[in-house]
Amino acid sequence: MLSRFSLRQLEYFVATARYGSIAAASANIHISSPSISAAIAHIEEELGVQLFVRHPSKGLALTPIGAKVLRHCDELLERSAQLYDIASESKHAIEGNLRVGSFQSLTPMIAPEVIFGFARAFSRVNVEMVEGDQELLMNKLQALEVDVCLTYDLNLADTIEFEPLATLSPYVLVSEAHPLARQPAVTFEELASHPMILLDLPFSRDYFTSLFTAAGFSPKIVARSRSEEVVRSMVANGLGYTIFNVRPKSNQSLDGKRTVRIRLAGNNRPLRLGLATYKPVQQSRLTEIFMDRCRAYISEQYIPGMSETSFFDPHPVMAAAA
Repeated sequence: MLSRFSLRQLEYFVATARYGSIAAASANIHISSPSISAAIAHIEEELGVQLFVRHPSKGLALTPIGAKVLRHCDELLERSAQLYDIASESKHAIEGNLRVGSFQSLTPMIAPEVIFGFARAFSRVNVEMVEGDQELLMNKLQALEVDVCLTYDLNLADTIEFEPLATLSPYVLVSEAHPLARQPAVTFEELASHPMILLDLPFSRDYFTSLFTAAGFSPKIVARSRSEEVVRSMVANGLGYTIFNVRPKSNQSLDGKRTVRIRLAGNNRPLRLGLATYKPVQQSRLTEIFMDRCRAYISEQYIPGMSETSFFDPHPVMAAAA
């Protein structure tokens, strides 16, 4: 059975017992006498017991059951005060466990400097990183399994607070031998006739195909993978082109073959890289400090591990051969 009285009402009862009268309690805790009387009457009604004996000349005296209730109330109020102490320590201390979600294609570039660099800066902080796609990260954020996510503005629920830090425009990635490799820019009409390798992650796949839909074309998807490196290797080996937003500094796939980045013509929706938090949760001081670090390390001018926005060379094949 749930208690139907508040801690505040218990405080009024304890104050009355301590000061011996409602008037004295009212003067010391600065609460009106009628409010204190009502609180005591409510507790007595809920418990079905009499807490005080009222003497016209001596004021109030606790009944035997009232004395027992008082001891338990003192313990309960002391424990509730400890909860505030714990919360205060959690909010202000630069120590403890921090759970950071990271979008999987961003992780190789931002994790060492931004996420684990934070753990090196604060020796009493234990950082737990969770990698995943957008669906997994948002589920964990709302299940309170991570504190903050470094991710994109993809399919965000109303309960998610998102703070953008940098903008990543889409571009086309091809092999050195691809027919489009020498072009400074490429249109969706040109891409539509060529095979595409799709990064097949929840919400990401919808974003990439929506770029074609907005331009009035459909991609010719011949292969898919949930791994950006697998997609990159397939592209480098001439199996098709892909569209990415992440801009690693290296233009090689893991098997050593080179790729070429080409501008995607038109006004295309970029992805915004930023911080996602769960609105109903008040962020701890530790989380706030980590978010400050992210703001300092990620911007439109610089993203750890990534090329500058002006990474496109007007003669990509010649540059690769140099």
